[in-house]
Amino acid sequence: MASLLLKKMSNKVSVFVTFNIFLVFCTQNTMIRTVHANSKVHIVYMGEKHHHDPEVVTSLHHDMLASVFGCKEAAYDSMVYSYKHGFSGFAAKVTESQAQKIAELPGVIRVMPSHFYSLQTTRSWDYLGLSPSSPTNLLHDTNLGDGIVIGLLDTGIWPESKVFNDEGLGPIPNQWKGQCVSGESFNASADCNKKLIGAKWYIDGFLAENKQPFNTTDSPDFLSPRDVFGHGTHTSTIAGGSFVYNASYRGLGLGSVRGGAPRARLAMYKVCWNVPRGQCSSADILKAFDDAIHDGVDVISVSLGTQLPLFSEVDDRDTISIGSFHAVAKGIPVVCGAANEGPSAYTVENTAPWILTVAATTIDRSFPTPITLGNNLTILGQAIFAGKEVGFTGLVYPENPGLIPSLAGVCESLLLNNTPVAGNVVLCFTTVASRTPVATAVSSVRAAGGVGVIVAKSPGDVLGPCSNEFPCIEVDYELGTQILFYIRSTRSPTVKLSPSATLVGKPVSTKVATFSSRGPNSIAPAILKPDIAAPGVSILAGSSPYDSFMDGGFALHSGTSMATPHVSGIVALLKALHSNWSPAAIRSALVTTAWKTDPFGEPIFAEGSPQKVANPFDYGGGLVNPNKAADPGLIYDMGTEDYIKYLCAVGYNTSAISQLVGQTTACSMVKPSVLDVNLPSITIPNLRENITLTRSVTNVGPVNSVYKANIDPPPGISVAVRPETLVFNSTIKTIPFTVAVSTTHQVNTGYYFGSLTWTDGEHLVTSPISVRTQIIQYYTDGN
Repeated sequence: MASLLLKKMSNKVSVFVTFNIFLVFCTQNTMIRTVHANSKVHIVYMGEKHHHDPEVVTSLHHDMLASVFGCKEAAYDSMVYSYKHGFSGFAAKVTESQAQKIAELPGVIRVMPSHFYSLQTTRSWDYLGLSPSSPTNLLHDTNLGDGIVIGLLDTGIWPESKVFNDEGLGPIPNQWKGQCVSGESFNASADCNKKLIGAKWYIDGFLAENKQPFNTTDSPDFLSPRDVFGHGTHTSTIAGGSFVYNASYRGLGLGSVRGGAPRARLAMYKVCWNVPRGQCSSADILKAFDDAIHDGVDVISVSLGTQLPLFSEVDDRDTISIGSFHAVAKGIPVVCGAANEGPSAYTVENTAPWILTVAATTIDRSFPTPITLGNNLTILGQAIFAGKEVGFTGLVYPENPGLIPSLAGVCESLLLNNTPVAGNVVLCFTTVASRTPVATAVSSVRAAGGVGVIVAKSPGDVLGPCSNEFPCIEVDYELGTQILFYIRSTRSPTVKLSPSATLVGKPVSTKVATFSSRGPNSIAPAILKPDIAAPGVSILAGSSPYDSFMDGGFALHSGTSMATPHVSGIVALLKALHSNWSPAAIRSALVTTAWKTDPFGEPIFAEGSPQKVANPFDYGGGLVNPNKAADPGLIYDMGTEDYIKYLCAVGYNTSAISQLVGQTTACSMVKPSVLDVNLPSITIPNLRENITLTRSVTNVGPVNSVYKANIDPPPGISVAVRPETLVFNSTIKTIPFTVAVSTTHQVNTGYYFGSLTWTDGEHLVTSPISVRTQIIQYYTDGN
């Protein structure tokens, strides 16, 4: 009878009173239910927390579980995590039927099974204009990021790396409330310092769900913040590592190593574990977000991703999206990788509009490696080879008799039975863009006694050394074909392989990496993703001794995992310079000031088949330009209210949004347009009739400023801005404007690209425009 009366009361009262009554009876029941063998980890998401005391929040979570299990002891056994700082919820091992009962409890937004995420895997800072030798740049204006705390969700950290020395650093920032946690081979008091001020590890969710053998001889790991992969050490170095001078790698002098904010402090939240591809439990990730928000980090860097297809915007299983929403709502920018599924379209991940999503580019460095043929023709390939020169020796290409003789020369499936390999260099061809065919070919050729491999493949820039100074040199198909023709034209072809050189600056061009995931956004095409691009190819940084590519404490790695901490380091500098800027303001500053060419004024190309000039779906606003972002002139700002409008526009229901933001929220009767989200970009995926969208800009430059619009419309698209002139003064700091867009195309088209630039003669505030005409609509939203 009491429970019937309680249902008429508010949800909050119902939760507390019902559980209190139940627990009285529970203590009198001697029969305790245990966690069932078929239990799996589920995340119970409850949105914003309703009590400031974390212990009260956790107690509520235990009571909720106890109401389902029948006793509090079983609830304690089942609980994996209580999320009690940045938001409310918990992870627990429950059966499907128990999960259903929890989902029906008051205050629960969603119950979802935990799943796994995977990893997305110097010169770059000078290339971006942040050289410490320059007397005026963002690096010096912010005292190298001193006082800022960068939190990273990753594979852990190798604290002995030179890049984590705390020489010259002052006291730990006052806002820091986190800690270092000891564990296996990790002593918190000895391994942390004034640079590495936080180190925690999260494995309960992983252990509860992992079906693979863990911590084996082949895949060792530490039950502590210590890093086996090297991935977390590498990303930490890029974001905020200290100065290490005269670093070299495999005999190649590559200069100094440091992070983007070398005086910033680092906090590592180890959420990924050493199983194939690196697995990271969503339950662990959400707990790490919760702790990072509580600990006082200033920026969160996440080089992780899920698999395609993505979870929808109304599906809370995207725990990176959930955790980042709460971080951003509390003023903490979250930077994530776009993923490594390129160059195909619609492969970009981490697409929520509150996340800053990063694509990967090359830098102005290459490793030309001479290949000298017996006819004295020298061809320059690409390799990381610092071993002894391979003097003139035999050069062979595997060919079998039959209708398809070239099958024997495919790198990933070499057939060497009819080819004299011992003592010779082998040429092979592959159509696969990854490093796998290279590794496979090297293994086969070495096993057969060969002394080197030349791999002909589609152009790409992801290089890695081959073990034990074994030369594996990459060339494109054109050069590979020249080498093949030479082999076929002479009775005894020979070749000499020389060590690699390091070439920096012109004429090396910048390209969006082949692997870097591309837009459009597959969830909400009107939200441009990626947002920005940064260096992510052959990046030198600290690593773990367990990393097979490490040499002298450093390793060269490629991926949007490496691009992400570049932007995280820059965000740290911007936070130091503009402490009152919102995450959206920082994103706007980066997007609107980005380079559309490389720093030398040359076009940025996007690798793929074929190579093309990069567009916003390859690199968002462009290549990040840190010094310009420090003084953008205008910003497109957003806050929680703007994200609420976005959530309404894409279909979240009112109750879920209210729980997420922690206050009663109602979507307007007229569904808002996703085109009106105040992004620093304009993307129209389905233009048929004339449309008008709105934006507003806030002046962060000189108080009295006048900006005029400069439009570069996409081909066949008309773009008109009203007003065309924006006048700011001491009382007018934010001005809205409208953009009217129409098309002259009479057929369905692909995307065309243009831009809208506001300028006061000094600042160029540029928003990319992407428009696709859809005369025939392939779907409707029911409106």
